[in-house]
Amino acid sequence: MNLRRLFAVLIKEFRQMRRDRVTLAMIVGIPVMQLILFGYAINLDPRHLPAAIADEARTSASRQLVMDLLATEVIKPVAEAETPEQLMEMLRRGHISVGVAIPHDYERRLALGQEAVQILVDGSDTVVQSAAAQLAQMPVTAPPPENNTALPNRESSVPLPQSSISVVSFYNPQRVSAINIVPGLIGIILTMTMVMFTAVAIVRERERGNMELLIATPVSSAELMIGKVLPYGLIGLIQTTLILILGKWLFGVPIRGSLLDVYIATLLLILANLAMGLLISTRASSQFQAMQMTFFIFLPSILLSGFMFPFEGMPEAAQWLAEALPLTHFLRLIRGVMLRGAGLMELWPEVVALLVFIVVLMTLAITRFRKRLD
Repeated sequence: MNLRRLFAVLIKEFRQMRRDRVTLAMIVGIPVMQLILFGYAINLDPRHLPAAIADEARTSASRQLVMDLLATEVIKPVAEAETPEQLMEMLRRGHISVGVAIPHDYERRLALGQEAVQILVDGSDTVVQSAAAQLAQMPVTAPPPENNTALPNRESSVPLPQSSISVVSFYNPQRVSAINIVPGLIGIILTMTMVMFTAVAIVRERERGNMELLIATPVSSAELMIGKVLPYGLIGLIQTTLILILGKWLFGVPIRGSLLDVYIATLLLILANLAMGLLISTRASSQFQAMQMTFFIFLPSILLSGFMFPFEGMPEAAQWLAEALPLTHFLRLIRGVMLRGAGLMELWPEVVALLVFIVVLMTLAITRFRKRLD
């Protein structure tokens, strides 16, 4: 063992890491990213869930109840509704996560100690169910009755049993975790495999010497990039089919919407991920570096998209970052179609977002690619 030669190799490795900007970025960036994401953006107790309130009573007591519900900061009204049927339609379309239905005879039900309010919850996200259940624990008081002969005597407002508020969960009332997780796994698996496969595609051509052959052919940059995308798109659809079959067979995951809509939504994510992978491959200088760069895409996608942690519980800055990830929009699409039975036309904002990702990323990848060795 020669310490001088050993020290020379050690210095050489440090100098090589210093020249490799991606490795240097991972050394510093991964700890910082994980610390910020887990410490700042991840919140298992979501607040300000998008909600709508259908107040059919429109009395001072019902308005007081609404104020009390909003004071908990669990829900945040984002839409208006007149009837419980409208609340159900908003839940199905994914416009809201919680609906509050107050009947026209709200005060009479309170005075008689009956169920007076229904909290309608989108149960496709089990974390939202748990958060909305807190509303049922809120104490409710009944106003003093105007006719003491018709109703039991009460000198003042008194707390009523918690059963006066009931929580009704739709789409996954049994709170089976697999029903929520399996549709999201389609997006996670496709993001991990599609981005990684295509991220090394161009780099592999250079390392194997195939780029010299491609340069000599009349194939244009766009033809080369699109030709590399299409085979992996077929692989992604095969993976999707396998997940759907196993999810139905092993866990009983339903497909309440159109199967065609499921595949169209999946194809949009596949194309967006493949375009992202190609863009990475035009920047990376080796296959190892391409895999390193995909990690910076995969980590925020799995943590911020709403797959593991509730989207509504994240601070606004993290939500803006999540909106820039294709997986975030895909999860809304796939859960809406598979679990709530919504159609793609009803979820058109997410479809448009994925189409924009595909066009922008593919254009950047084709623009950056050059048919040359340097």
